[in-house]
Amino acid sequence: PRAIGQMIGNYALLWCHESISHFKPLACLFVSLHQPVAQVKHVTLLSRYKIVTYNDPMEHIFKALADPTRQKLLDALRQKDGQTLTDLEPSLDMTRFGVMKHLKLLEDANLIVTRKLGRFKYHHLNAVPLQEMMDRWVAPFLQPQAKALSDLKFKLEKDTKMSKPDFMMQTFIRCSQDALWDALTQADDMARYHFACNVVQGNAAVGQATDFIKPDGGAMLRQVTTALDPKTKIAMTFEPLFMGTDAPPSHMTYDIEPSQDNDGGDICKLTIEHFDIAPGQDGFGEGWARLTASLKSFLETGNPLKAAMKGALTWISQPNLAF
Repeated sequence: PRAIGQMIGNYALLWCHESISHFKPLACLFVSLHQPVAQVKHVTLLSRYKIVTYNDPMEHIFKALADPTRQKLLDALRQKDGQTLTDLEPSLDMTRFGVMKHLKLLEDANLIVTRKLGRFKYHHLNAVPLQEMMDRWVAPFLQPQAKALSDLKFKLEKDTKMSKPDFMMQTFIRCSQDALWDALTQADDMARYHFACNVVQGNAAVGQATDFIKPDGGAMLRQVTTALDPKTKIAMTFEPLFMGTDAPPSHMTYDIEPSQDNDGGDICKLTIEHFDIAPGQDGFGEGWARLTASLKSFLETGNPLKAAMKGALTWISQPNLAF
């Protein structure tokens, strides 16, 4: 045996399986322990005392995660890291020995690491294998651009599909998509055509408030942008401060569909949907009609349909009417 060992040197007798997709056994090979074995998925080491098979580490991870009890243990460590067996045992309806077996499987999968101090063994969550699993299978589908679009789709569909709108209107405006987008998102443009105010503060940007200011300096309407699909869709809250600071808020969306007329001129269809309008706020429809008429005139002729400020402010102060 010693002579054979000297002849082989740093080589070991391995039984290899080609890949996880084929599982075709190769012949017994002499594989250098110093050469990369990234393609080897299953390795069986033959020794005098026992046969030990080393599998793909991901196999242990999936096996460990498949059990609800082990999932509960990981959740418990996520909430409070560094717990002992005594700490973890009460949360599970099983014997102490059963909990130990599950912890051992998690440790074998490297999902937890342990540290022993005195008589106690502390268990810590190890996120590295999970991150490796994400990088291997999930990361290609979670590039920043794809994730951003997925988040936007979720936000917009959440706003529009959970319930049907309480109010909806459409209008066609002879203008470019860029011009309509600017008119709906830029504070200076909004101030030029809004029928009841001359000052608007805050451009439309996700998480940012847009305030429509009365002559006395107070806000009559506040809208917070919750989602933007550039030049296509805007989702915003609608806080009617002109009805009092305790007036219930709602939310609304602008939807832009560009097209062209028979002569090739730009036309945009603007759809407005208003959701969750509270009782007593039925007059919002007239406010939207006034706003869209002024917007259309502003974009097509350059002249908005702004009401006399005194009359407009008297009109919006009536609780059953709109902004």
